Amino acid sequence: MIKARSIVKDYNGFHALDGASFERDDTGIFGIIGHNGAGKTTLLKIMSGLIAPTSGELEIGGIDVIKNPDALKERLGYLPEESRLYETMNVKGYLSFFGEIYGLSPDKIKERSDTLLDRLNLDAGNKKLGELSKGMKRKVAIARSLIHDPSFLVYDEPTSGLDPMTSRYISEFLMSMKKENKKTILLSAHNLYQVEEVCDQIMILQRGRIVALGSMDELRDEYGSISYSVEFMADDVKEFEECMDHYDRVGDVYLGTVTDIESLNMLTERITSSGGRVKKIESHYPSLEDMLVQIGD
Repeated sequence: MIKARSIVKDYNGFHALDGASFERDDTGIFGIIGHNGAGKTTLLKIMSGLIAPTSGELEIGGIDVIKNPDALKERLGYLPEESRLYETMNVKGYLSFFGEIYGLSPDKIKERSDTLLDRLNLDAGNKKLGELSKGMKRKVAIARSLIHDPSFLVYDEPTSGLDPMTSRYISEFLMSMKKENKKTILLSAHNLYQVEEVCDQIMILQRGRIVALGSMDELRDEYGSISYSVEFMADDVKEFEECMDHYDRVGDVYLGTVTDIESLNMLTERITSSGGRVKKIESHYPSLEDMLVQIGD
């Protein structure tokens, strides 16, 4: 259970967060998005107990994070935007070092390390961390965040700057953890497609305030509606062009757009009755990018 009440973070008169309040009471992935400067990283650091808010209340899993941030750390796995590693260590030595910090036995450290490296498909041999690629370093940082099997994860831009294949692998890894239904994951990312794909609920921040919060279906209901594109062939489009919001022509094929089911039905009926042929109909939902554009900065 996460309970945040009127969280404010003030930096010399600038409100990085300005009264953020929300609750979350289940496991899964919770996305936090917004334009640069919206307050995402500030909120994640407060949720991790790394910085204290200027005012407000925050409870995570029954822990008062503001009064007792150290109590959260046993349950917390934190991944900052930059993978700052001890680059003279090798991977297993690095994970062992952090496992010891969390009080794990040598056998438990080996078990957890072997499992995580296998699941992350990470085989670095005996290379030092400074010799690894950016993608491999990110996987090591993720493994470090999970070495003590925390129940609460805070990930800031987990795939930032990575190649598409590594980004995809990390997204699939996050979804696999979600399916296990054991962890609550807070995720901030500029890759909005990734957020749409993996998150159960999404918060949109704007200038330190929460302006939207809900599932993708709920956000679509609030900030957009479905549209339909119809690919068709016809001799004379003028007979039904008033049914469409917009259309284009490429060769002998037209592509028309409508924004409601009644217009779609009317359009397809008129195309057919005039001797034309409908080739394909596709539905389109507003994306998170569309919503951010609509909300503005």
